[in-house]
Amino acid sequence: MERFKKYLAEFIGTCVLVTFGCGTAVAVGCSSEIGCGYILTALAFGLVIVAMAYSIGNISGCHVNPAVSLAMLIRGQLSVTDFIGYVVAQCAGSALGCVILGIVFGFDCGFGANQVQSTWENGSVGGALFVEIVLTFVFVLAIVGVTSKTENTAVTGIVIGLTLTLVHILGIALTGTSVNPARSLMPAIFAGGDALSQLWVFIVGPLVGGALAALVYMFLEHKKAK
Repeated sequence: MERFKKYLAEFIGTCVLVTFGCGTAVAVGCSSEIGCGYILTALAFGLVIVAMAYSIGNISGCHVNPAVSLAMLIRGQLSVTDFIGYVVAQCAGSALGCVILGIVFGFDCGFGANQVQSTWENGSVGGALFVEIVLTFVFVLAIVGVTSKTENTAVTGIVIGLTLTLVHILGIALTGTSVNPARSLMPAIFAGGDALSQLWVFIVGPLVGGALAALVYMFLEHKKAK
């Protein structure tokens, strides 16, 4: 039952992330040419994480992101069974979030799907992959660092939420900012078209970035221990 509760928490958290984060992008127009929509979208994703961290964080850790779950698996803080359960729950939650967006905005709304942005002069699929690795590395490194000390518990959600806002502020104009395969997978499936053709970037990039963050922090912890 406890394991099911963790999966349910991840399902709810990812659903809320997609509903409010991607939903804000749909509602206000996630464009670097429209400053208000750009900042509101970044804030929406960050604020969702703050809200979820302080509501389901004590149940599942509030990963709501396969890249974060992978980092915790590498660090030995998550079993293989729970990793699989978390990822399935996260993707299912993302799907429900897309259904909610479809009901609210119509099933042709685009669902805030990630794509290489046309306003990025040097944009390419390879460039987008690099950007997603870097953004996710920074995001997950912050998560691993702030959650590694119990004395940080009171500020953990704020730090993680602000870091997600930070990476969105840079990344929206480049890739729309994924840093989360579950957040990208279902919106791309629901949106179809070009979003599907570039989907692999927003799965591979975040997973690589998350894994690198876990390995780098483990190295830093080991050196510090000496």
